[in-house]
Amino acid sequence: MTLEDEHHQQPPKIIKKLQSIPTLLEELIVEILTRLPVESLLRCKSVCKLWCSLISDPHFIKSHLKLSSNRNNHANHRLIVSTAPKINFKTCNLYNVLYDKSIDAIELVYPLKHPSKSVWIVGSCNGLLCILVENDTLFIWNASTRRSNRLPKCGSKLMPRWYGFGYDTLTDDYKIVAISCLLKTEHDTEVNIYSLKTGNWKKLSDLPHGILFYDDGKFLDGAIHWVTKRDFSSLYSWTIVSVSLGNESYGEVQQPVYDEGYKHLTLGVVGEKLCVVCDYLKKCADVWVMKVYGEQDSWTKLVSVPYFSDPAGYQYSVPLCVSNDGKVLLQFGLKLLVYDSKNSLLLEIQNFDKCIETYTYVESLVSPDSSSGLVDNYVDVS
Repeated sequence: MTLEDEHHQQPPKIIKKLQSIPTLLEELIVEILTRLPVESLLRCKSVCKLWCSLISDPHFIKSHLKLSSNRNNHANHRLIVSTAPKINFKTCNLYNVLYDKSIDAIELVYPLKHPSKSVWIVGSCNGLLCILVENDTLFIWNASTRRSNRLPKCGSKLMPRWYGFGYDTLTDDYKIVAISCLLKTEHDTEVNIYSLKTGNWKKLSDLPHGILFYDDGKFLDGAIHWVTKRDFSSLYSWTIVSVSLGNESYGEVQQPVYDEGYKHLTLGVVGEKLCVVCDYLKKCADVWVMKVYGEQDSWTKLVSVPYFSDPAGYQYSVPLCVSNDGKVLLQFGLKLLVYDSKNSLLLEIQNFDKCIETYTYVESLVSPDSSSGLVDNYVDVS
């Protein structure tokens, strides 16, 4: 056999050897991919048609979201901050804010960005952010995939003043509730709800228990929650009203028993639990959480954050997160603070400009276009 003949016979042997190398089972490939961050998964879609189809599959997207949403999975939980004087969105890893002094914040280019237009975050759910521009333009935005979807106006004769955004597990649909009101009269209110799956708005019955007090709705357990008031002459006559996204009915959530004294109440969600911050101005702010949703007896005082200096008219916000070792991240005026409850230390985060709004979100592949979860079907309005 000549050297040339031997050379021509090598490739089949090499191919046979390569074919004998064991490959990963498809189940293992899926297990590995579901644990990757979104940025890596978007790159993996270019590997082959099979991987592209797999990563775009609704079942894969839901499995990835479930793992990413785990509170112990710090890598996929992020903080988003709108800053001043220029309106910008910046994001960073939530875990790093609590434990790392050197925070690498990334600026995000959001849809419909304009230097003179105001922009607000209405809510965050499953990696999707609901954004309001100039009080009349809504869009859903996945900051991880950079996909977005501009929504039609609700058609109300009254300008909507409050919104709420959440996920309806019964219909696998994302919904927005818009509430409009005129002055401070209970009868001049209008409630409309938008379905991302149908692409339509529809009107609901009037809001009970007075009119909204302040702030946008807080989503938890399939419902959006607001604070309403009947008697504006009383400081504490507020009611927590819920709007179920499933059957689109109203409910009421009983509150904790607060201590006596002048206080400022703020509603929110922390650690997948309904939360009320009872701020005794210039003294301390008690953080209450409802451990079992709907059970008044389950309200528990989680932590009390003291004031270390004159607040100058500012109050503590609802905590953005509370770690297992007692660190509390919250906003105070235009500042971001971390309160170490075990050591009674209050530290300011130095790496951000003046903070207007702060929200948390989880990295996901969920589509802002529909509830199908496909990341390829979208409307980009950037």
